[in-house]
Amino acid sequence: MLILHKVYNSFVMKPVIILEKISVRYRAPEARIRTFKEYIIQLLRRKVRFKEFRALSNVDLRVDEGEIFGIIGRNGAGKSTLLKVVSRVLMPTEGRVRLRGRVSPLLELGAGFHPELTGRENVLLNGTLLGHSRREVESRLMEIIEFSEIDAFIDSPLRTYSSGMVARLGFSIATTWKPEILILDEILSVGDEAFRAKCEIRMARFRDEGTSTLLVAHDMITIGKLCSRVMWLDHGEVKAVGLAKEIVDLYRASQRAKKKV
Repeated sequence: MLILHKVYNSFVMKPVIILEKISVRYRAPEARIRTFKEYIIQLLRRKVRFKEFRALSNVDLRVDEGEIFGIIGRNGAGKSTLLKVVSRVLMPTEGRVRLRGRVSPLLELGAGFHPELTGRENVLLNGTLLGHSRREVESRLMEIIEFSEIDAFIDSPLRTYSSGMVARLGFSIATTWKPEILILDEILSVGDEAFRAKCEIRMARFRDEGTSTLLVAHDMITIGKLCSRVMWLDHGEVKAVGLAKEIVDLYRASQRAKKKV
């Protein structure tokens, strides 16, 4: 693992997210089993052989108060798994997670939403899942709808929404209340440029007010613009950690080299 040390505001920074030696292992059957019934029969006969693979391996991470920290890497690198560990959705096989503050996660497009409920009903549902009372959500309902810019569709079922509309609504709910720790997984990759600019302005304001953000994105321009530091994951292992521009440059150079091979 490469760690690039430069001058990085270490005088008053307080750690908000600390991961120590985090590993996540999965077991999967070696042979393809088509049905659950077949799986149980083969399991009882002790004919199921498993193979183990690591989604994350000995990952250390520190995110400071008021920092937007980026996670980059190719598909399958372990980025989403890492966010799920921080969000307490997934327990690590090994290692320790320490958090200081409430987490507001936007892990997957549509997570926490019900496709048959209207946008308005999903605001109430998702806001409750994030720990707010119904009265709190109702008092901020119009603010959420206005920011998401989908007021014309707010009483339509969520299944009729585009992915961009779902992302708008999810981001609006998660950030209407100032989060202490904001987790974003590729949410800014959908939607139009004007709305992404609104999201970036809100994230910058939260950063200035002390919110810590963990951001996964494939768009290196967004990562370079928003993040102070970046971690590059590859096959579950940390390849490099450092200032955003330096890690992005390393990652791009690596991808160019792979294309030439």
